[in-house]
Amino acid sequence: MTDLRTNASITWCPGCGNYQILSAVDNVLKEMSENGFPLENVVLVSGIGNHAKIVDYLHINSFNALHGRAIPAALAIKAANPDLTVLCFVGDGDSYAEGLEHLLFAAKRNADITVIVHNNRTYGLATGQFTPTSQQSFTGVTMPDGAKEHSMNPLELLLASGATFLARSYTRQQDHFRRILKAAINHRGFALVDALQVCITFNNLYEQYNAYVEHADVSDPADRQKALEMIRRWDYRSTDKPIPTGIFYQVTRDIIEDRYIRIRPKHTVDRDAREEIIHNLTGY
Repeated sequence: MTDLRTNASITWCPGCGNYQILSAVDNVLKEMSENGFPLENVVLVSGIGNHAKIVDYLHINSFNALHGRAIPAALAIKAANPDLTVLCFVGDGDSYAEGLEHLLFAAKRNADITVIVHNNRTYGLATGQFTPTSQQSFTGVTMPDGAKEHSMNPLELLLASGATFLARSYTRQQDHFRRILKAAINHRGFALVDALQVCITFNNLYEQYNAYVEHADVSDPADRQKALEMIRRWDYRSTDKPIPTGIFYQVTRDIIEDRYIRIRPKHTVDRDAREEIIHNLTGY
């Protein structure tokens, strides 16, 4: 496969950060294919939101789930065939709000999936509503006078829940984002990339991100305390403070697929034996 793009019309707004995620995923998958990885073993899963359209634009096996329910669909696909590489695309509203419980339990179980969060800090598809990561200066249809709530730091929650790979990247910085994406895909276990992806229509943060995003990989990604300190450096409520990006945490731990999914009942038989049993019983 030399061209992964489909002929579907892309309906994101001009300048949307989703284009940058699409470009990065396209290039990383092509590189995997050129290095001998069979792309038929890749499955893309998405939720509901502008992020979800990415599965329409790539010639890759895919499944579009319900709002907040992309994670359980991805886990089911991985459970059915643990040899697949499952990439799960979700939004900040889709996963840090409606689907938060699924996200935390996937991290707890250390499921071997890669989650890419299109974090534009607004419900773009719903025309600019407040999400758990919206800055306090954000104004939208549900917060016309500005956000009254403190923003949530999702990476802190995920670290506490048992995630074994946590990273953040700014999608406009393509080289950095692709490096982070490849590392996440190659990680064996639950990997999440918090992708700062700008909604140019309802929460245009390009100027702030260009000024304050800085690369800040921790020296020892297995050091949980250093990871927590790095994760806490960014105050989600503000738009004028340093925003560290990089791989904050990465450790090796047994995955749920090895602990549970690969265990089969003793009475399980292979297909040929099953067909022989059916033939002996039915005559067909």
